[in-house]
Amino acid sequence: MKFSENLIRLRKKENLSQEELGEKLNVARQTISKWENSETTPELDKLLEISKLFDISIDELVGNNIKVVKDNYRKNYYEFISKTKIGSLPLVHINIGYGLGNIRTAKGVLAIGNIAKGVFSFGGIAIGLFAFGGIALGLISLGALALALLLAVGGIAVGSLAIGGIAIGLFAIGGFALGIYAIGGCAIAKDIAAGGYANGYIAIGDYVDGTITFLTTEITSSTKIEIKKTILEEFPRIWRIIATIFSEAGL
Repeated sequence: MKFSENLIRLRKKENLSQEELGEKLNVARQTISKWENSETTPELDKLLEISKLFDISIDELVGNNIKVVKDNYRKNYYEFISKTKIGSLPLVHINIGYGLGNIRTAKGVLAIGNIAKGVFSFGGIAIGLFAFGGIALGLISLGALALALLLAVGGIAVGSLAIGGIAIGLFAIGGFALGIYAIGGCAIAKDIAAGGYANGYIAIGDYVDGTITFLTTEITSSTKIEIKKTILEEFPRIWRIIATIFSEAGL
């Protein structure tokens, strides 16, 4: 498929008129018409702009190794862009590829891609309010490496509330937990720690290091009342639910 045919196909796929495409490329509508009628061809700088606009390589754009849309299933990528848009973003954008050098980026309210950016994003690298991926960055993140402002869950989790093999946060729960409040196999906290090894101002665990300590082996059902009372006395502004969680953590 030659350049003129590709340009028509790509323009119609994005629901753009010749005039609208011309505005995006800063050329007249007549110039677009001449390109599509094979009367003229764009200069290299315009080819670059077109390739970036439609997320397509120049080789594909000018007709090298390109296949028609109906043969997309034979390519090493899959892409779907919904016609419904919210603002400038499509409601759904799926852009997934495989093979070396074929990293596809999806941008949409719901984005799924090798790299995904959206309100809800799923990908090898996911960025969004709700991000799920190998590397996830968002308000709420789930991934092998999860970074979040609110809740992070992953092998390595960093967030206000972090849950993971290695968890770092204001409230951290994990094999190794580091935070203001920490619960884990190894828990290190500024204020309260509970775990196999616990290090904090208040430490609850099998092995403890802190100003106020409670050994797991010495805790009974009645001891949890003392733990909760101590926490509330030492940190009067703490949420009672946190005090309750730690009072139960050693039992």
